[in-house]
Amino acid sequence: MLAIGDSAPDFEGVDQNGRHVTLAELSKESGVVLYFYPKDFTPVCTAQACTFRDAHAELAAQGIQVVGVSADDTSSHAKFAEKHRVPYTLLSDPDKKIQKAYEARQILGLLPKRVTYVIDKNGLIAGVFKAELNASKHVDGVKDLVRKLG
Repeated sequence: MLAIGDSAPDFEGVDQNGRHVTLAELSKESGVVLYFYPKDFTPVCTAQACTFRDAHAELAAQGIQVVGVSADDTSSHAKFAEKHRVPYTLLSDPDKKIQKAYEARQILGLLPKRVTYVIDKNGLIAGVFKAELNASKHVDGVKDLVRKLG
């Protein structure tokens, strides 16, 4: 697992709107919360996305962008974002390159681990949060860390 202080691997992906996104572009403007989740429209994943949605304004006010990553395609992400009013980027990672770079793959590489990274403006990992079945631990941990770093 990547650790606090490590350089965050750059990544490239396509979001729910068909826009190409890289960490290098995102971190020019702000810190980044990069969270991995198994699948759109599943109960814990939906709770996690909605919890980040509800914290979005608070995090944005502190200069943090949220990015969710799963292997779902952009069409699924677009439907998911619309249904749950997700205002942030959802990246499609069908080849699991981003999951691999962030060591976020479960046994046999079938689904990503539920792990969240906080990446500062310098591209360094400032926090790592893991909890497979408790989505709120990710958001609560991120908010606490961002307040401390603030």
